Amino acid sequence: MAKEIVRIAKLEFNAGQAKPGPELAGLGIVMPEFTRAFNDQTKDRNGEPVPVVITIYKDKSFTFETKTAPAAFKIKQAAGIKSGAANSKTDIAGKITLEQLREIAEYKLTDLNTNKIDSAMKQIAGTAKNMGVVVEGLVDMAEAEAAAKAAAQAASAASAKDAALAEAQATAIETKGQAIEVNATAQSSEEGDK
Repeated sequence: MAKEIVRIAKLEFNAGQAKPGPELAGLGIVMPEFTRAFNDQTKDRNGEPVPVVITIYKDKSFTFETKTAPAAFKIKQAAGIKSGAANSKTDIAGKITLEQLREIAEYKLTDLNTNKIDSAMKQIAGTAKNMGVVVEGLVDMAEAEAAAKAAAQAASAASAKDAALAEAQATAIETKGQAIEVNATAQSSEEGDK
């Protein structure tokens, strides 16, 4: 029989540095047991922040799953900055390359809601943009995508116009030599002056 889950907690500790404290006290688990297990599992991650999901059972036992470091941490690390821009719309806090973006996306892929590297790169690029970090080479890619979309729309519009022209020509050929009925409703200016 499966254990009854009492609570699921999401916390974040620095790798290899978890200590008993207020964030663990309210969970009802044996804190030294958790911190020892967490620190042993994350000691090789060089003090980076590690999100952890702790599942607490009715018998006070627990299991935990560690996640990858937050994207913002990896972006700051790659850009060599301590924090993002205060106003990401006007300030640039730093720059990362497209290769660094790909590395971060590959690292974070297991925790993202996609399994495609291109989608993961777009998610990480969005985080970078919100931090005021520019991804070199990404603007060109966005412009190329916009140009390709505009070209596809223009081709679609041209195709629609060609189809309408062909239909009009076919109608003209069908009606050639037939009488056309015209209703004239306009009055001459002389009649309007009377």
